[in-house]
Amino acid sequence: MKCIFCGHLESKVIDSRSADDGSSIRRRRECLKCAERFTSYERVEIAPLIVIKKDMTRQPFDREKLLNGLLRACEKRPVTLAQLEKVIDEIEAVIRNKASREVTSQQIGELVMERLKDIDEVAYVRFASVYRRFKDVNSFLEELNKLLGKK
Repeated sequence: MKCIFCGHLESKVIDSRSADDGSSIRRRRECLKCAERFTSYERVEIAPLIVIKKDMTRQPFDREKLLNGLLRACEKRPVTLAQLEKVIDEIEAVIRNKASREVTSQQIGELVMERLKDIDEVAYVRFASVYRRFKDVNSFLEELNKLLGKK
């Protein structure tokens, strides 16, 4: 593995352990040239998930893009990064358990809203307002009334 500090191509593994609930392996490595230590992760390579956008274009599923959207919705809210990563893990698992490797962005949005509703209602409404593209205050109020009606 290439050293992130000096670029040397040889390193030795100092420690290996399971990470991410057994879905990956975390390895501590030491460069054989500069002796710096760094961490690498190994994951099983699986078929890529494809997201079908509203305009029918296709692009690879991007965990980072989903995390950024969740972070924006949860800004200044008492929601931890660990909670958001768990949400993303759950959503990715649901998608991967489907027969098809393609999923629509609408399906992903609905899965996100299902989970956000249980974590933080303000974040849920923020996400819904962007996802559903509320046109006016009445659209916003309708969503709030649905939320309040379920209590």
